Amino acid sequence: MSLDVVSSVQSPPVKKKRWGADKIYSNLSYLLMVLPGVVWLFLFSYLPMPGIIMAFKTYKLSRPPADYFIQNRFVYSLITSPWVGLDNFEYLTLPTNIDSTLTYVRNTIFYNLLFMIVGLVLSVMLAVMIFELTNHLLAKIYHSIFFLPFFISWIVVAYVVYALGSSAGIINSVADSLGLGSIELYKEKIYWPFIFVIANIWKYTGNGSILYLATITGIGRELYEAAAVDGAGKWKQFTNITLPHLMPVIVLLQILAVGRILGSDFDMFYTLPNGAALVKDATYTLDVFVYSMLRSATPLGYPAAAAFLQSAFGFVLILVTNAIVRKIRPEMALF
Repeated sequence: MSLDVVSSVQSPPVKKKRWGADKIYSNLSYLLMVLPGVVWLFLFSYLPMPGIIMAFKTYKLSRPPADYFIQNRFVYSLITSPWVGLDNFEYLTLPTNIDSTLTYVRNTIFYNLLFMIVGLVLSVMLAVMIFELTNHLLAKIYHSIFFLPFFISWIVVAYVVYALGSSAGIINSVADSLGLGSIELYKEKIYWPFIFVIANIWKYTGNGSILYLATITGIGRELYEAAAVDGAGKWKQFTNITLPHLMPVIVLLQILAVGRILGSDFDMFYTLPNGAALVKDATYTLDVFVYSMLRSATPLGYPAAAAFLQSAFGFVLILVTNAIVRKIRPEMALF
């Protein structure tokens, strides 16, 4: 066949694929798995984001005119409320409020640092201990027992704490029968750091150990066998095999935890003290402070400003912490 005949034969047209279509089809099952999380993130994190401007306005709820293109009262009021700049932020630094603000910031940072350190150590310890159990059935039972408190409401825990520590509670009843002094749990601030730490450990240690246990399970058993043959004990195996494999997960979780250092577990800090005003200086965090302003007659711009500072400061902390990690160990950085 001559070259002219070959050239005259037209090849079938090549169908152009859309950019990334093959990757979408090949990962469709994974994309469907993350779809509920993406929808939740959009609805509860990105959709309310325009409300940030409330921190820079004097928000007043008003009814939109009948001919206005937006008939939602909240959105209309958010758009038409007058700008005040940074005036809402000045409320937090007024002479009458600065002491309370600093106290709540101190409480929030102190408790979060305490939870980060204690929670990390105990979660890793629990994961290692469960991994070392040779009876897999017992390991599952023990881990389920430690994981179960994660599903128990803080309201239930608050009632238990009240039943134990109130003036007529179980602890004081036993103390009175033994001739000991009563413990004024809801009047003395000194007890509450211990109560919060114990409650946090009880509820979150089992849940926090899941990622560490999954990481340890993925470590090759031959590494431990070779270390045992070389005479390494359990502690040497942990420091030279387990801990280096856990470090990327530990660093990642701690970077995220640092970003939440001005946030707090609102349910725990709000429900456990049961509204006791005498221990307010030891139990109030920024989240509880913001909620208390929302419940009062305080203009909405003030709690919005406090919440904005929490988010902005947490964002900056994540960037700074990640930059430090990237400088020291680039492979462990979040981005």
